[in-house]
Amino acid sequence: MTQEKIITVSNGYLMLVVTLGVIAGGIFFTVNFSPFLFLFIFLFFCIIPGFFLVNPNTSKVLLLFGKYIGTVKENGFYWANPFYTKKGISLRASNFDSERVKVNDKLGNPIMISTILVWKVEDTFKAAFDVDNYENFVRIQSDAAVRKLASLYPYDNFEDEGKEEEITLRASVNEVSEALEEELSERLSMAGIKVLEARIGYLAYAQEIANAMLKRQQATAIIAARHKIVEGAVSMVEMALQELSENKIVDMDEERKAAMVSNLMVVLCSDKDATPIVNAGTLNH
Repeated sequence: MTQEKIITVSNGYLMLVVTLGVIAGGIFFTVNFSPFLFLFIFLFFCIIPGFFLVNPNTSKVLLLFGKYIGTVKENGFYWANPFYTKKGISLRASNFDSERVKVNDKLGNPIMISTILVWKVEDTFKAAFDVDNYENFVRIQSDAAVRKLASLYPYDNFEDEGKEEEITLRASVNEVSEALEEELSERLSMAGIKVLEARIGYLAYAQEIANAMLKRQQATAIIAARHKIVEGAVSMVEMALQELSENKIVDMDEERKAAMVSNLMVVLCSDKDATPIVNAGTLNH
């Protein structure tokens, strides 16, 4: 037997009636024929261990002297062979939040990362017999999967704009979650575990490089902002010169155009408000 087998067993309520009949018969024969007392006591203690409950979203794996008999998944009150060993396995969805571990990303930067996993047992045979402890197996494999995932992607992308955008742990949430879920599903399938959801729960640079990386991120943001400002300023200066030339508002030579461009660029690109200076020229009094 290498796969799960769903079986049905005797109704527990029916066997309870039989047990009550045995008790009543034992009392009757004990009063009238005392030698039968030990027989009914033996029958009673043989029947009682056969009763068991299966609660909603749980199961019972039945073994007979080490041989797998089957699994009962339907909830209810049952009776089975008293010599069966009954091992309970929960079928409920479980939530696992891993510990934060320090790993190196694709670029070799140390980061702190953890994963949140939602899982449940789908195959009770594999969960009970193919791994030693399926709950511990989930914890260890989740740790291994998140370490592998972190090594495949960089924490962040500091490349210049215009280049093909790379998948990163910080920005590509959906892609990274799908990769993590696929990796965990492959690892946990041998234990009969179904992965319902997997995602990154915590992500940050390790303490020793956190300040340096924060400064780098700030510098990158400032450069990107300045780039946009310069693009806009050039466009505005070009438009101003074109309007002045087309409407013949003022006739400027190349030197004056250069001076105007310089002044406009300073005004538009400066991070402080410009202080205008009024040129009175050479007016005669």
